[in-house]
Amino acid sequence: MYIKPIFKFVHTYAKLPSRCFAQAKPTPVSNPKIMAINESLAQELGLDIEQLQSDNAAQILSGNQLQIDANPIALAYAGHQFGHLTPQLGDGRAILLGEIITPNQQIFDVQLKGAGPTFFSRGGDGRSALGPVLREFLCSEAMHALGVPTARSLAAVLTGDYVYRTHALPGAILTRIAQSHLRIGTFQYFAYKEDTQALQELTEYAIQRHHIKITPYTPQAITLLEYVIQQQAQCIAHWMSIGFIHGVMNTDNMTISGETIDYGPCAFMDKFSYTRVLSSIDIHGRYQFNNQADIAQWNLARFAESLMPMFFKDKEKIRDVMITQLKTFNTLFHQYYIQNMQKKLGLLIPQEKDENIIELLLNILNQHHIDYTLFFNYLTKTNHPSAIQKEPIIQDLFADKITFLEWYKTYQHRLSQEQTTAIERYEIMRQKNPIYIPRHYLLEQAIQNAEQGDNALFFRLKRVLSKPFQEHPKDFDLSIPPGQEQWQYKTFCGT
Repeated sequence: MYIKPIFKFVHTYAKLPSRCFAQAKPTPVSNPKIMAINESLAQELGLDIEQLQSDNAAQILSGNQLQIDANPIALAYAGHQFGHLTPQLGDGRAILLGEIITPNQQIFDVQLKGAGPTFFSRGGDGRSALGPVLREFLCSEAMHALGVPTARSLAAVLTGDYVYRTHALPGAILTRIAQSHLRIGTFQYFAYKEDTQALQELTEYAIQRHHIKITPYTPQAITLLEYVIQQQAQCIAHWMSIGFIHGVMNTDNMTISGETIDYGPCAFMDKFSYTRVLSSIDIHGRYQFNNQADIAQWNLARFAESLMPMFFKDKEKIRDVMITQLKTFNTLFHQYYIQNMQKKLGLLIPQEKDENIIELLLNILNQHHIDYTLFFNYLTKTNHPSAIQKEPIIQDLFADKITFLEWYKTYQHRLSQEQTTAIERYEIMRQKNPIYIPRHYLLEQAIQNAEQGDNALFFRLKRVLSKPFQEHPKDFDLSIPPGQEQWQYKTFCGT
């Protein structure tokens, strides 16, 4: 059977030592059908959208047929899972077909998730149910639209088969696109094995792949560490500013590029709580909302440790340099986070007291368990003269209005020191405070409907989440917070 190519592959990762991966041919499925294509991403990648919607594409994106230039592999990596090192994990249900180069000369991985078992599956079936595929598709594209660094979803393909978890579920395969799938755990894998040659080649590859500027007389490993610290600080600051909880920040889920990856037990905060835990498997709260920056720094320390075997001389000096670098994470994260929060509040001329205003507000939201996204929407609208009388009054969100109004008075005084008008602030805040986020109860409803063959809610969410800052009057219901019975929920790993 002739397969018309839809990608033009290159294979830079496969040129690394063979112990960095294992060959992994996808396992065929019975009846692949394209359920969803990410048209905007396809356009950015220089792909033919009409071709991606064809039966031919369904064969390729399900793994049933391989392009002649494909080289399917599963990547090797280790990882600290809830603080405990597992020396060998690897892609147990993900297969990298190859990389593509976009019209603007960027390089991206093309990976199939749920395409069957690999060498690293550890007895698993290597498959994915429809639910996790749709969750990652919607969450990753929402994150991209919100300006958060993330891997992205190109396609969701129905397999025509069932996968068996607690019960039989429709199967699906996700096509994931990423700048790379290099993880902190990738380096840990070879550090554990004391394979300095592989570590050196990985370091050189990461620097070249991500166009990291090399500083003369600085070891490449130090340059790479500095880059990863910077990328992770920006990413986690974005998470915190939009109320996103990753759920499982194991080192195998943290990328070198700073892209958010692996959307299994993730969720967006509804009622604000510093200590909110969403993952059903995080029984001790290790990855609760307010721990995410600290965990990121802990993960980066593990990354620094994994680079140490490359240094045979001056180990103490290199260790001191790395410790100094790691200390910059808190400074960078704090800087990015405060900048994000200032924009959410419409504060464009930074002042030292802004941090106190932000902290006091979050304490009030935490105390009263106010819906995070809804609050900032109301706050945004207070700067729009034509909307003030039409929208619910913001203080009605609070049982204790006095405490909030005291803060609001301070906030209004601070705004008077800006050089923008109310309507100008409204436009600025509107670009930082989304109306639509992938609320858990809506995702669950969309998944349940899709499992019964009704994809309407999925496509509605796909549409509004691609433009989360815009009003969508016909889809207003998708902006409504959950009811009490819908709020008390846990998320589950898609595996």
